[in-house]
Amino acid sequence: MICVYYSGGEELEASLNQTGPGSCKFLVLDVTKDDDLKTLVAVTVKQFGHIDCLINNAGWHPPLKSIDETTAEEFQSLLNLNLISCFLASKYALPHLRRRQGNIINVASLVASIGQKDSVTYVATKGAIVSMTKAMAVDESRYQVRVNCISPSNVMTPMMEECLEQHEDVANVKETTEKYQLIGRMGTPAECGLVALFLAADATFTTGVDLLVAGGAELNYGVKSQIPSEKPINTNHI
Repeated sequence: MICVYYSGGEELEASLNQTGPGSCKFLVLDVTKDDDLKTLVAVTVKQFGHIDCLINNAGWHPPLKSIDETTAEEFQSLLNLNLISCFLASKYALPHLRRRQGNIINVASLVASIGQKDSVTYVATKGAIVSMTKAMAVDESRYQVRVNCISPSNVMTPMMEECLEQHEDVANVKETTEKYQLIGRMGTPAECGLVALFLAADATFTTGVDLLVAGGAELNYGVKSQIPSEKPINTNHI
């Protein structure tokens, strides 16, 4: 378990080790730093003896901002966090994964496929993760290492809660966000975890796949035009 800013890491480690099954190790590190990721792999192998699966889940969605307001430095920083960290963690874990015919699961996003307004840099990083997953799946197939990714839509995480709280009408924005999914609600971290577990343990004939965990958010028509209009839009016929 890897976190950069998480004050409850030690408590969660103790709780999981007590309840089981298995055991876990909490480390505080910065996934944008090469040496920290080397340390992560070394500590993992030292404690557990091997690596069977790597899940690249570190990432951040910056506040919505147009490309005109976004600097190259901001984009580079997000690339380091969302994308380069996946590359480096995979690079250092792969020698161990090849010995076990293990697998990698990268966490992308639904917006990698459908885009998102005022989120050019974020969408770019997630789209790159999907493409990197497919390329890595090709390369690592010779070692029987599977590489897949999951692309969630809106999931109720602490980051999502923080984002919602930035709006004046939190309840209304939350309800609208829930309705983006056909199922009528946001997903949970546990549901995403179950999908990752399936890919890691049961989907042994699956590699190079981008699995949407989106509650149907990618389906059906909706009001999408960004062109200002004075006419009211009747969504009943869409």
